[in-house]
Amino acid sequence: MAECILIDGKARADALRASVAAEVARLKANHGLQPGLAVVLVGEDPASQIYVRSKGEQSLAAGMHSVTHRLPADTSQDDLIALIETLNRDDAIHGVLIQLPLPAHLDSGAILQRLDPAKDVDGLTLINAGRLASGLDALTACTPLGCLILLREALGDLTGRNAVVLGRSILVGRPVAALLLADNCTVTIGHSRSRDLPALCRQADILVAAVGRPEMVRGDWIKPGAAVIDVGINRVPFRDPAQAALGRTKVVGDVAFKEARQVAGWLTPVPGGVGPMTVACLLQNTVTAARRLAGLA
Repeated sequence: MAECILIDGKARADALRASVAAEVARLKANHGLQPGLAVVLVGEDPASQIYVRSKGEQSLAAGMHSVTHRLPADTSQDDLIALIETLNRDDAIHGVLIQLPLPAHLDSGAILQRLDPAKDVDGLTLINAGRLASGLDALTACTPLGCLILLREALGDLTGRNAVVLGRSILVGRPVAALLLADNCTVTIGHSRSRDLPALCRQADILVAAVGRPEMVRGDWIKPGAAVIDVGINRVPFRDPAQAALGRTKVVGDVAFKEARQVAGWLTPVPGGVGPMTVACLLQNTVTAARRLAGLA
């Protein structure tokens, strides 16, 4: 069997960001339009702080108008909704992203539905999720969109391929399954109640793992030559007892990387695979939203 090809998400994300920056410059020059992104962070979650900082830096680097609203962890539901409604009315803002997870006292579902679907650049409102499920144009969740871009670049036409998606979350599993179905794949969603997940996975020409369980997918779960997209980002202790005793951790995916690399035809590493694509796709979605709101084709 041919050697496994590692899918370089960082290089693809760099190219996408460059394309977005060029489009932002063109919109400014030709239409006086500067796409604007607002990110809302509630609380002090360390991982969310890193993600939000990255989103702000990358949107500014692409030439966009960028605003970050940092709210205290005890922000009330009414106050958060009031901010969202203000952003909905702000003509300088074309994309709004509510950084998840929100503190436990806030109803994430109810809050997300107050967001204008035309500015929902993470594709989480019922309108955008419903349009995607119906096969209509929609602003699509950024991580699933990044997965599809990587798969298309690696495999070309996806028509007729058997795809298995592990995970049924509204953030990744369901939207990535809808995108693959729209690209004419035969799609199966595996989850915690599925029978014999290893056998299910072995049927997959395309396997997308998004379950949040470190290295759950073993090498013998993978069909030889399959394309494996690992969405998982899990922080685990080092196996080396000395390193673990110092509290040091490393990031691994949902797929046992070394085992998978012996079997798969294509594989995304963690880190450096799907992760970089998420923010790049957020920028692309913001440009798309800006064009639509401005009435441009």
